[in-house]
Amino acid sequence: MEFKKNDMVTVTIEDIGNDGEGIGKAAGYTLFVKDAVIGDVVEAKITKCKKNYGYARVEKVVTPSPFRVEPKCPFHRQCGGCQIQAMSYERQLVYKQDKIRNDLLRIGGFTAEQIDAVMEPIVGMEEPWHYRNKAQFPVGYDREGNLITGFYAGRTHDIIANTDCALGAPENKLILEAVLSYMRENQVSAYRENTGEGLVRHVLIRTGFCSGEIMVCLVINGKKLPAAEKLVEKLTALQLKMTSICVSINTERTNVIMGKEIRVLWGSERIQDTLCGLTFSISPLSFYQVNPRQTEKLYGLALEYAALTGDETVWDLYCGIGTISLCMAKRAKKVYGVEVVPQAIEDAKENARRNQITNVEFYVGKAEEILPDFYEGEPSVSDEDADVENRSEQRHPDVIVVDPPRKGCDERCLETMLAMQPKRIVYVSCDPATLARDLKMLCEGGYELKKVRGVDQFGHTGHVETVCLLSKLNVAKHYVNVT
Repeated sequence: MEFKKNDMVTVTIEDIGNDGEGIGKAAGYTLFVKDAVIGDVVEAKITKCKKNYGYARVEKVVTPSPFRVEPKCPFHRQCGGCQIQAMSYERQLVYKQDKIRNDLLRIGGFTAEQIDAVMEPIVGMEEPWHYRNKAQFPVGYDREGNLITGFYAGRTHDIIANTDCALGAPENKLILEAVLSYMRENQVSAYRENTGEGLVRHVLIRTGFCSGEIMVCLVINGKKLPAAEKLVEKLTALQLKMTSICVSINTERTNVIMGKEIRVLWGSERIQDTLCGLTFSISPLSFYQVNPRQTEKLYGLALEYAALTGDETVWDLYCGIGTISLCMAKRAKKVYGVEVVPQAIEDAKENARRNQITNVEFYVGKAEEILPDFYEGEPSVSDEDADVENRSEQRHPDVIVVDPPRKGCDERCLETMLAMQPKRIVYVSCDPATLARDLKMLCEGGYELKKVRGVDQFGHTGHVETVCLLSKLNVAKHYVNVT
């Protein structure tokens, strides 16, 4: 049978796709069905047809799955930020565990026996709601011209009016309503993407979950915010620990949210928070993990897998603002951190000073360039005796930690890691597919996968973090030329 767009079909959902969509078949034709839950029987409308598969969306749930729950957010289907909110949280964890396992099988080439021997149960959340300490809300108008803020509808730039996201900090609602009130009372316009006119583009809110400190930053299409004192008055009147009120200037016609210039309207440019026993200073532009409670579990696993005794040298690649580096430094002899973003490295150095950690050095650059330079290049200190010891530690560290972006590690970076022959590699991943690809290369190069564990950082979404431990085999397999 041949299907076409807008055809209605009845589908039994038998599996879950990478983005949390339901998978089922109609007359043998595979359909990826948005908003369907495994175990559902649904009536779905086909939205796109390919030769061997198609896409559809749920029109009616005929027989609900035993894993289907009533979503907490009334906008979850429109928004698209919580792809699997209609699935029970317990089943979400099973889905994410299976996602890691299947990618290791399919892409990594590991056997089921190998994976089952090393895979540990996924680490879930005690409370999978209101876990985000950062949110960016676009500001605009509805069809009647009313000022609104909320989130973009899935795959569009149409704003869904919603000041009470179930994943964000509860106080965000009060803050957003105060901002909208200020804008209405003072005739402050919202930005219109289609014309490039209007002033307020986004509202950024950051909350220190331990400190309680709050930052509010308005991204504006101009140099000045009218009646700024009125905004300050409204925000500081809230019964909250307001610490920073500022604007980010972004006058470019771009999808990039934040501008490069920050101007403080009131308070400090930064807030502080505590993570893994360390104090971090956070600016509007700083990278900082958005789920601090689960991040502590994630980094705790990385530290456990690193098995540091105080005598080890560690390389931390893709180190960001130095969170993992500083955690490792408390138990290592020496840590070297590498990150491509200069501002992140400045934050990392400042965080080291703030926490009085002196056995860590940070370098700006791509990991795939910095690491080979240290492996192949000149000694980095002048003292002759220190040259030999320092060079040996840099070239042959005990542990390498990697926490790359979604695209995974660069191949040259992996080759250099193999040449350096650390005793252990701890791989922290935000994408099981690229993780599996990289693990395959590392294991072919002489390492053995010892432990794998998922950590749910983003409940109700299709994303999952993974921590892996690899140990160097005694018998060398092949040696990699990094020149």
